[in-house]
Amino acid sequence: MSTNAVEQIPVKVTVKTIINKEPYELIAFGRYSKKGSSAYLQYDEMMTEGTIHTTVKLKEEEVLILRKGAVDMRLHFIANKKTPGTYKTDQGLMLTEANTKKINLEDGHVEIRYDLAIQGSHAGTYHMNIQYEEVAE
Repeated sequence: MSTNAVEQIPVKVTVKTIINKEPYELIAFGRYSKKGSSAYLQYDEMMTEGTIHTTVKLKEEEVLILRKGAVDMRLHFIANKKTPGTYKTDQGLMLTEANTKKINLEDGHVEIRYDLAIQGSHAGTYHMNIQYEEVAE
């Protein structure tokens, strides 16, 4: 007998991002799951503006980051391609474009290098590392 329930594994998530040579780091606890050929990381970011619910979808040479809450953002990365996205602010919806230079997916680690444009203007060069490891609940 098969069930459609997806096993969710508790994980510690460490996100290290360098934006134009400035380092930023976030540590959060969340869940890891697999469904079909995709893997998902889900965690909450606590900011002064409020909570952001983040989902990272991993699939071969492709990463999709969805953020909802105090910040609404959709970033899509495909190796060696430019991909559209969105960033919602109090002033309205802004269009983004990620020019992905590198994606490296391994068990417990995601690396993405990209240039980001917002409303057609260069917003920065990013190097993001996401590490995740199973933890006891």
